[in-house]
Amino acid sequence: MRPQPAAREHAELEAATAALDAPFAVVDLAALDANAADLVSRAGGRPVRVASKSVRCRGVLRRVLARPGFSGVLAYSLREALWLAGGDDAVSTDVVVGYPSVDAGALRALAADEQAVERVTLMVDSVEHLDLVDAVVPPGTRPPLRVCLDVDASLRAAGGRVHVGVRRSPVHTPGEAAALARALVDRPGVELVGLMAYEAQIAGLQDAPARRPFRGLAVRGLQAVSARELAHRRAEVVAAVSAVAPLRFVNGGGTGSLERTAAEPAVTEVAAGSGLYSPTLFDGYRAFAGRPAAFFAVPVTRVPAPGVVTVAGGGWTASGPPGADRLPLPTFPAGLRWLAGEGVGEVQTPLRGPGTAGLRSGDRVWFRHAKAGELCEHVEVLHAVAGGAVVDVLPTYRGEGRAFG
Repeated sequence: MRPQPAAREHAELEAATAALDAPFAVVDLAALDANAADLVSRAGGRPVRVASKSVRCRGVLRRVLARPGFSGVLAYSLREALWLAGGDDAVSTDVVVGYPSVDAGALRALAADEQAVERVTLMVDSVEHLDLVDAVVPPGTRPPLRVCLDVDASLRAAGGRVHVGVRRSPVHTPGEAAALARALVDRPGVELVGLMAYEAQIAGLQDAPARRPFRGLAVRGLQAVSARELAHRRAEVVAAVSAVAPLRFVNGGGTGSLERTAAEPAVTEVAAGSGLYSPTLFDGYRAFAGRPAAFFAVPVTRVPAPGVVTVAGGGWTASGPPGADRLPLPTFPAGLRWLAGEGVGEVQTPLRGPGTAGLRSGDRVWFRHAKAGELCEHVEVLHAVAGGAVVDVLPTYRGEGRAFG
C-alpha cells in the first residue's frame, strides 16, 4: 500500500490555493505527469489508450495524449466520442466508444458526419446492436461505420455457475466471437476493425487491500488463475476473429493490470485512465504505487466538541458496491477519519482524530475521491497546480455543460 501524501504536499496545496474559496478541486500536474510516465513504463511499449470516464476533463486529456506512449481515447458514450473527436481542434482523431450505444440521436449524428465516421469506432457485442443501428440509420443511407467487437473477459467456472468479473458482453468463447465477426463482415454498412476484452477482476480489484491480508491473498490467487485462463482464451479469440477479418487493434487491460495485459502477444494496445489521478481505490495494489494527483477541499464550519470538527458537504461518494472504500478519504491534515455512525454527508461531515488539533472554522480539509473521473461530476473546473501556484483552470465536462451519463 502506498504512503499517504506528505505534509509538505499539504503545505504546497494550501499555499497555491490560498485565494480560492472552498469547495474546489485541484489536479497536481507534477503528480499527474509522474503517473502518466509510470503507466507508459508499465505498458512495456504497448500504446496506452486513455479511458476518458476516468479523466472527464479535456485539458487533462490533451496533456496526457501529448505525451509519447499514449494514443487514442476510450470514450464512455457515443455523444462524448463525437464531442472529443469533432472539428479541427479535436482532443483525439481515434476514439473508441467503450460501451454499446443505443442513443438514436447520436447514431444519426455519427452517420451524418463523414469526419466522425473516420474517427469514431462503435462497440458491439451482438447482432441486436447492428439491428438497432440499421433501424436508426439504414445501411444505404450512411457510410460504413467502424465497429469493435466486445468480448467478455470474466472468469467462468463450474459450467458457468461461477462468474468472476463484471457482466459485460455475451460473447465469451472463440466460437462465439468468430460467429459474431462473420455476422459483422456479412453485414452491409459496418466495418469490423477491432476487438476489446476488459478484465475488471484483475485491473479493477485491489490485490493488497489495507488491513485485509487474507482477502489480498485470495484475490491474488484468483487473479493469477484468471490471468492464465484469459491470456490463453484471448489469444484463441483473436486468432478466430482474425481468420474472419483483419483487426487493426486488440485492446485490453486497465490501470491495475497493465503489465500482465501488455505482455500478451495478442494484445496490441492497453487502456488506462484512473491511474492518472490515482484515487484511493488504487492504493491497494502491489504492482505499482501512483502519486495522488486529484484532491478536493471543503471548509470547516463547526467545532462541535473537543477532537471533532464538521466540514461542509464532503459526501462525494463513488459508484460501485456500497462500502467504506467508496467514501472519500480525508487526507489533509493527516489523522482525520469519519464517524462510523455518520460517514460522509450531503450537507455536512463530522470528522474526528488527532488531525482536528488546530482546525478552526474556515480552515480546509482536503479529501481524495475513491474513484478517478467521478470527482469531476462535482466541480466545474480543476485548478491545475504546479510549482506552488495555480497555473491553469481546466473546465471539467460538467463545467463545459456536458453530461454523458
